Amino acid sequence: MRHVIALDVGGTGMKAALVGADGALLYQARRATGRERGPDAVVESILGFAAELRAHGEHHFGEPASAAGIAVPGIVDAERGLAVYAANLGWRDVPLRDLLGERLYGVPVALGHDVRTGGLAEGRLGAGRGADRFLFVPLGTGIAGAIGIDGRVEAGAHGIAGEIGHIVVRPGGTLCPCGQRGCLERFASASAVSAAWAERSGDAQADAAHCAKAVESGDPRALAVWHEAVDALADGLVTALTLLDPRTLIIGGGLAEARETLFTPLRAAVERRVTFQKLPTIVPAALGDTAGCLGAGLLAWDLLATTPTAPSEVTT
Repeated sequence: MRHVIALDVGGTGMKAALVGADGALLYQARRATGRERGPDAVVESILGFAAELRAHGEHHFGEPASAAGIAVPGIVDAERGLAVYAANLGWRDVPLRDLLGERLYGVPVALGHDVRTGGLAEGRLGAGRGADRFLFVPLGTGIAGAIGIDGRVEAGAHGIAGEIGHIVVRPGGTLCPCGQRGCLERFASASAVSAAWAERSGDAQADAAHCAKAVESGDPRALAVWHEAVDALADGLVTALTLLDPRTLIIGGGLAEARETLFTPLRAAVERRVTFQKLPTIVPAALGDTAGCLGAGLLAWDLLATTPTAPSEVTT
């Protein structure tokens, strides 16, 4: 059975899959990145994991993978196949596409940014299916965005399109590691809500999920934290939709797991802020933590569609 290898690399762990031509996840596995041993160990973990996936596919499906796709965090130069920088993995200018292609005996490899890759999957296979324009916004440790246009995701001139977490929504506010003050992700990311609720509740172990539960029980302290986050998020999203005019706005990440505790007030807050703008459909992401692997698989299949030499002709 023809298939591709898909890898989704995070700060501490990796998810991988063998993906069929119809987007089916034929096999899934997880590994640690080994980042505590340094960036070289992370790269070797990725390459070794990919080799395991290739061997599994050859054994179980009668042939090796036809291509591979990999999604990584940080700054990515997809055209040159470079993982340029990732603070949480400690690497700089890693020629990951070439290294992975060599380890996989020359099959074509596509490299992508983790959020844009997840957005590609949500757009084609998930909550954005059928939408010609969408914006995918995962609310996790930070906030990023993927701008979907006619089945592809826009990377921008320098590979940094969609960084809406760094829209300034509270001028002069909390200092952001990017150097600005008042960035959206300092107020509305899952980590920001966790920090705010831990402080407000007096429980150092409290996080955003605990805050959401307290909101549902009517705790006024939690309601205050939640409303501050929702208001900041609505301000940032309205700026983004004013610029991008998406038909569908897909919200994912840890904070979206609160479901209507988040979406009901968020839809209302966005609606209150729009004037001439067209209100997009605001929906939760549909693919969960499989989005990265599915997106990496889509990158690999897209690459095969434009690669003149079939991988099956590559000798091993």
